[in-house]
Amino acid sequence: MRRILWMLAVLALVAAACGGDGDDGGDGEALACGVGETDGDLVLYNWTEYIDPTLIDDFEAEYDVSVTEDFFPNNEELFAKVDAGAAGYDVAVPSDYMVSIMADEGLLLELQKDAIPNIENLAEEFTQVPYDEGNVYSVPYQWGTTGIAVDLEVVGEDFAESWALIFDPAAAGIEPVPTSVLNDTREVLGAALRYLGYSLNTTEQAELDEASELLAGATDTITVFDSDQYEDLLLDGTTAIAHGYSGDFFAAFDGASTDDFDAYERYYYFVPEEGGVRWVDNMVVLADAPSPCTAHTFINFMLEPENGAALTNWNYYGSPNEAAEEFILPEILEDPSIYPTDETLANLEFLADTGDFEVQYEDAFTRARG
Repeated sequence: MRRILWMLAVLALVAAACGGDGDDGGDGEALACGVGETDGDLVLYNWTEYIDPTLIDDFEAEYDVSVTEDFFPNNEELFAKVDAGAAGYDVAVPSDYMVSIMADEGLLLELQKDAIPNIENLAEEFTQVPYDEGNVYSVPYQWGTTGIAVDLEVVGEDFAESWALIFDPAAAGIEPVPTSVLNDTREVLGAALRYLGYSLNTTEQAELDEASELLAGATDTITVFDSDQYEDLLLDGTTAIAHGYSGDFFAAFDGASTDDFDAYERYYYFVPEEGGVRWVDNMVVLADAPSPCTAHTFINFMLEPENGAALTNWNYYGSPNEAAEEFILPEILEDPSIYPTDETLANLEFLADTGDFEVQYEDAFTRARG
């Protein structure tokens, strides 16, 4: 019992130091971190395989701390775990709409900008993002698109570049083939909504119900809901159509290519003609972070130009770090599938926090899956 009381006391002190109301802790004492300051080891809560391990090694060596990584498959699981009181995480990497949800719930620490001078390296468009204007709680980490990748040897090359490939194969001009979609409520229902001609951020119940019914009707073809290994399932022949994130596919295609085999000739990624999601993943410091100063230092480290470029060169996602562009491989920087044209971007939406309507999305997704 004494051990439990002692742990609760420590957690209370940490909460007071970090606070839930910006930089000001619950006892009125402000958090003050210096540039490069550390106050303990770092626990990073991230998407699977989303950072070059060399960057972790370099951070540990430069600041004489250790980094522990834990992983989540989707934003909803990240939120549920943190909201339920999971302690010990310092930095997490939620997507755009989830940043605003977590901030509204008091789960994030307001960033101390003086401890992150490299925030000046961000491209201007990432300094006024709609889900966190002024980067009060978040710093963009990577960005990309969500679309479809197909195995051309199975699907052929005569098909409509449409969400119909998932929701109505006949309308896309193909026979049904094994298909995977992300295990992600907003991404999957967003795809259905765009196919139906609606905003992926709709708060109209009738539109959401229509999208849920569309998804339910496609579950005979959808063989798996997966956010971790969908690119591997495509490459090993388990599926022939996969819904997923741009960079994951490109990294997989690059890794599968050899002197005798060009994966880019067999597999093809695109954003459907109806449009879809442009997302931004972000680094945030959790309100109860045990090592908030180390967390700020890690964010600043990731915003170093060379480190931002190393991240993009490793995972094939766009970098929000304008200063990193000179170090990004030309074949990545000049690839319109990774850095889309303005025309493509105009047809994409950020996922937005729909407030209380988020519950309706969760219910609709559960209903559709049966």
